Amino acid sequence: MAQAKKVIITCAVTGSIHTPTMTPYLPLTPDEIAKESVAAAEAGAAIIHLHARDPKDGKPTPDPNVFMQFLPRIKQQSDAVINITTGGGHGMTLEERLAAPMRASPEMCSLNMGSMNFGLYPMLDKYKSFKHDWERTHLENSRDFIFRNTFKDIERVLKELGEVHGTRFEFECYDIGHLYTLAHFLDRKLVKPPLFVQTIFGILGGIGADHENLVHMRRIADKLFGDSYQWSVLAAGRHQLPFVTMGAIMGGNVRVGLEDSVYIGKGQLAKSNAEQVSRIRFILENLSLEIATPKEARALLDLKGGDQVKF
Repeated sequence: MAQAKKVIITCAVTGSIHTPTMTPYLPLTPDEIAKESVAAAEAGAAIIHLHARDPKDGKPTPDPNVFMQFLPRIKQQSDAVINITTGGGHGMTLEERLAAPMRASPEMCSLNMGSMNFGLYPMLDKYKSFKHDWERTHLENSRDFIFRNTFKDIERVLKELGEVHGTRFEFECYDIGHLYTLAHFLDRKLVKPPLFVQTIFGILGGIGADHENLVHMRRIADKLFGDSYQWSVLAAGRHQLPFVTMGAIMGGNVRVGLEDSVYIGKGQLAKSNAEQVSRIRFILENLSLEIATPKEARALLDLKGGDQVKF
C-alpha cells in the first residue's frame, strides 16, 4: 500500500473546464495565472498544474508563447514543481496539446489514461447568458465530444516527453479501467516507479463521486502498483474538499484549485486558488498530517529538478 509520509498538495490553477462567466476569480491572463500560481505555492502547494488561456477572452489555448509568458515568472518567484497539461482543452489535437510541454521540458506533465466522454454541457442549465460567445459553444460541444487518449497517443507522450525530456507524469485516472491501462504500460516498462496516480471523481463520463468508489479505486491501485506509487485524489465541484480530505485520511495526496472547483463552500465562490490551498492545508494539519515541501515532493516523485527545465 502506498502511504504518503507527507501530503503533497497540487493546485490546478485555471484548467480548461470553467469559463469566465462562472466566476470573476478565474485567472485568465498570463499575469493573473502567474500571480495565482505563486500565491498558491506560498499557501502550501508543492505542485502547480497549469493550462493557458487566451488573454483576450479567456478561451483555453495550447499556444506555447502564452505559456512562456507565465512559466518563467512562476519559476523565478517560487520553488514549486511546475506541471503542464497534455490534456489541453476540448477540440485540441495531440500536436497542439504537446506543443507547450515539448518546448518547456517541465519536471511534470499530466497524462490522461484513456479516451472518454467528458460532459460539461449540464453546466449550461446554470447560466442564462455568457460573457463570451465561445463559452456556450464550449459547453454544448462536450455533448458530442470524445476526449481522445488512445494507446498510441499515450505511447507517444511517454516516449517524446518521458524518454526525451525526462518529464514525469501525473497519471490522470478517471475510471477503474484507466488504472489497468497504466498497469499495462508499467508491465511494458514504458513507465517507471514511483508513479504519481491522480484518481479523479465526479466528471460526467468518468467514475462517480461516491465514497465507495474512492475506496475501490484505492484498493485496485494498491493491488496493481503495491508500494511503487504515490496516490492522489481530486474531485469535481462540491465534492472537492470532502473527497480530498477522505483521500488524505486514507494516506493519499490531494489536489485542489479552480480548475476542479470554483467554490470554497456551499454556494460560496473561492476568491483565489490560494484560498482553496489554505483551506485544505488547515484541514490536513488539524488531522495531524504534515504538508510536503516542493523539495520533498521532488524526492517522493523522483523528479529531475527545476534546473533541468527550459524556461
